[in-house]
Amino acid sequence: MKKLFTILAAIMVAMLALTGCGGTDQKAAQDTKVLKVGATAVPHAEILEQVKDDLAKEGIDLQIVEFSDYVQPNLATNDKELDANYFQHIPYLDNFVEEHPEVKLVNAGGIHIEPMGIYSKKVKELKDLAEGASVAIPNDPTNGGRALALLEKAGLIKLKDGVGIKATVQDIVDNPKNLKVQELEAAQVPRTLDDVDAAVINSNFAMQVQLNPVKDSLIIEDASSPYVNIVAVRTGDENRPEIQALMKALKSDKVKKFIEEKYAGAVVATF
Repeated sequence: MKKLFTILAAIMVAMLALTGCGGTDQKAAQDTKVLKVGATAVPHAEILEQVKDDLAKEGIDLQIVEFSDYVQPNLATNDKELDANYFQHIPYLDNFVEEHPEVKLVNAGGIHIEPMGIYSKKVKELKDLAEGASVAIPNDPTNGGRALALLEKAGLIKLKDGVGIKATVQDIVDNPKNLKVQELEAAQVPRTLDDVDAAVINSNFAMQVQLNPVKDSLIIEDASSPYVNIVAVRTGDENRPEIQALMKALKSDKVKKFIEEKYAGAVVATF
């Protein structure tokens, strides 16, 4: 009888222990906060991948949702389908909010710059572009203006004084080679390289088609570019603990080292 009591007691202790473990696991699962961040694949999603384990240790389940365009991530963040997004620079966000007054997004912090470059499969130097050559550029307002500014820096066109990043093709006041500027969605520009004489491409999209911005571009923005890529969140969410943890993780020495080694100058950390 004593032996039976001992066995029953041992079973009860084991069951209580298992229940306790299950309760602990359940509590840990309940305490975990999901943080959904929209990003374009390269380099944003790759950079976010570097901090998933660090955030998991703080009870944050970072879920990366990839996008291939520049519109849906902002709309999804504003509609609370995402908690944040990481794909755009400050001028793009400012312009987007201006054009979509219902969107209430703010800059939670800058992470890196992706220098924009001019590429060509037809010429090795921009001075060799022929009369009437075709040049593809992004069609969104800020990246379009940025591309035109780079074409001006390369000496291919002259823009109206004072237009800055809001420049459009209508602001070209001098075009010595009579370049034919074709405006396309930013993600589509790299795919036109076989068909146009040159293209002005964002570095993230250039890398997606195996172009090395440092080695393959004919001219590229330098590190003084104002187009810092940021994490954007809904107004007021920049102070959420999960967002603060994300920003701290992204601005770590670990991420800076990853950017330097992975992208070799094609992406430049700004922290």
